[in-house]
Amino acid sequence: MSKKNLKFNSKTIHGGQQPDKAYGAVMPPIYQTSTYAQSTPGGHQGYEYSRSGNPTRTALENSLASIENGEFGLAFASGLAAMDAVVKLLQPGDEVVSTNDLYGGSYRLFRLVYEKFGIKFHFIGMQKATKIEEYINDNTKLIWLETPTNPMMNIIDIKKVSEIAKKRNVLLAVDNTFATPYLQKPLDLGADIVMHSATKYLGGHSDVVVGALVVKDKELADKLYFYQNASGAVCGPMDSFLVLRGIKTLHVRMQRHCENGKAIANFLVKHPKIEKVYWPGFEDHPNHDVAKEQMKDFGGMVSFITKGSNYDEAIKIVERLQVFTLAESLGGVESLAGHPASMTHASIPKEEREKSGVVDALIRLSVGIEDVEDLIADLEQAIG
Repeated sequence: MSKKNLKFNSKTIHGGQQPDKAYGAVMPPIYQTSTYAQSTPGGHQGYEYSRSGNPTRTALENSLASIENGEFGLAFASGLAAMDAVVKLLQPGDEVVSTNDLYGGSYRLFRLVYEKFGIKFHFIGMQKATKIEEYINDNTKLIWLETPTNPMMNIIDIKKVSEIAKKRNVLLAVDNTFATPYLQKPLDLGADIVMHSATKYLGGHSDVVVGALVVKDKELADKLYFYQNASGAVCGPMDSFLVLRGIKTLHVRMQRHCENGKAIANFLVKHPKIEKVYWPGFEDHPNHDVAKEQMKDFGGMVSFITKGSNYDEAIKIVERLQVFTLAESLGGVESLAGHPASMTHASIPKEEREKSGVVDALIRLSVGIEDVEDLIADLEQAIG
């Protein structure tokens, strides 16, 4: 049986993998080396310098391609390093259409790093996919989207956006960090590039920083590999090993994240002090039907606002949490709470982030895999 035909849960463990050729090690060894012996100039066994390629990183990249139903995976030093390689496909004068409530670091990279090199970015709400067409012109070369978005959990119809992108010959890249390939496979829905902050759910244990890209097209993969190698923002062998280990339990962790996320969202929406809860599983959540169609479940990310809440009250709530940890990042086995306005999205000007709903009162939860009763009790005492 071909490993390409395995179902997802099996792919997380076996996809793209084979026992080590030297001694048959089941887990790929950590090849902690920078260079490789050559029998003659250019006469090597597939590796010459670890910026260009490392066997442990290759094992991770093969796994990434497998679980996203792609052909080529590329691993980077961070999610932003992976994004950086994608933007390097563009030229001065090119334009990008992106979501208006994306991760603050993505916004910072686009606006504060690449805009000064002559690339123009449009940040718009994409809940209605056809709105994108208003911003596409002959200079548009890339559509960049997140779904669910960070932190408003907005859902974007990947298939409809891909139809628009293909009609206009524009690349479509999807940040699949929140959903992971356990819930959603953008390449199958027509995307050209899938990006992950593998730091989050793929690694899953808050112990590593890694980014990833997956594509199906070889020409596109070759261009991205050129920038990966030329710019050098690659992850090391130990980081590769940790994410590869994390992927092997992705399916079981995501199942619990989703179960706990649902329980937390339902607790919050019934709480008398909560004004609004953002979670794609609610029937009245915008584009809920799209989420049901393109996702297997609704994930473990939940955002909320308390009634009459303001900045000070939101800060008090996150400071009172005891089981949830107040920290940057998401997707680990432990539950985390964050205040996007002062943490993950602080680099976005207040006026801009509030237009998309990222107000000072918003709290974002990354629901972990603990006993959900403990998590609910912690929220109860923190909200008061």
